[in-house]
Amino acid sequence: MLICAGGTGGGVYPALAVHNALVQERPALQTLWVGGEGGMEESLVKRAGIPFVTIPAAGLHGVGLRALPGNAIKLMRGFAASRRILREFKPEALFFTGGYLAGPMALAGLNIPTLLYVPDIEPALALKMIARFADCIAVTTPDSRRYFPGRDSVVDTGYPVRAGFARQERGAARVKLNLHNDKPVLMIWGGSRGARSINQAAIQHLPGLLERAQVIHVSGELDWSQTQAMQASLAEAQRRDYHAYAYLHEEMNSAMSAADLIVSRAGASVLGEYPLLGAPAILVPYPHAWRYQKVNANYLARRGAAMILEDSQLDHELLIVVQTLLNDPAKLQAMRVAMQSLSRPDAARVIASQILGLAGEERL
Repeated sequence: MLICAGGTGGGVYPALAVHNALVQERPALQTLWVGGEGGMEESLVKRAGIPFVTIPAAGLHGVGLRALPGNAIKLMRGFAASRRILREFKPEALFFTGGYLAGPMALAGLNIPTLLYVPDIEPALALKMIARFADCIAVTTPDSRRYFPGRDSVVDTGYPVRAGFARQERGAARVKLNLHNDKPVLMIWGGSRGARSINQAAIQHLPGLLERAQVIHVSGELDWSQTQAMQASLAEAQRRDYHAYAYLHEEMNSAMSAADLIVSRAGASVLGEYPLLGAPAILVPYPHAWRYQKVNANYLARRGAAMILEDSQLDHELLIVVQTLLNDPAKLQAMRVAMQSLSRPDAARVIASQILGLAGEERL
């Protein structure tokens, strides 16, 4: 029996990938997912058929003095709820993927073997705190080891890519999305809600981009109406090469496989999905959330797999950088090879094996 607890976004998909690897080997595995009240992960977890319960939780770091007492009370309530869940469910292991939500569960489960997975290269403060209670810390790259000095229990596993996500043959992927082979394919996206600065730059430079490439633009829900308006204003020949979506689910795999170049943020998933697909990228780190994305982007750029474009440079540089890369097939191919060399397709299975070992079962 396993309890998963963690944050949203970068932590949900890796946890689901690890859970899928566990279930493949242990079909009778019983799992309970503990999430935050009103957390976005609930629909994803329930869609995967995993029982989901909530506990109160809130962050303490970086909040104002007015919110601090209320958040502290929420954490105490979360600790009490975690103890109750552990008494009732009696798990053999705990699996955390981050976020302040895992704190109450980590404290309540001090006597239960625990694995913490760190998606980004640099762990957030909440993860550093939880790491003190973890029996094993799984990290995406060896670069993360320096954030856990003196710990012998750090395992370099790679990023667990979501189940079913795999490189598709480029021609077949393009057929699925009604793309042709007369122009290269540029994919631009910024996550489920979108990245406003990337969307605005894409719309600003769209005529120039369409002269050189077919564009898959996944705008997110926030900027979807503006994206639709831009699409409607294009000439018929331009609309043929502009493929706009608010969001992609299963088709995301096809879109990334079809692309010759991707423009995106640098969240943790780029450390796993882009290497698996061998996808060259222009990474635009989100500038308003510490430096996690910057560290991720630097890791790929230093290895020749990606280029970095600062958010403040998007308006002036996006078109130039895209055109420069698309006009240099040798450079793109070198980036593709470098990206693919970083792939760790067995990451979910490696973490699953570690969890089984902590639970006293035979490793995979």
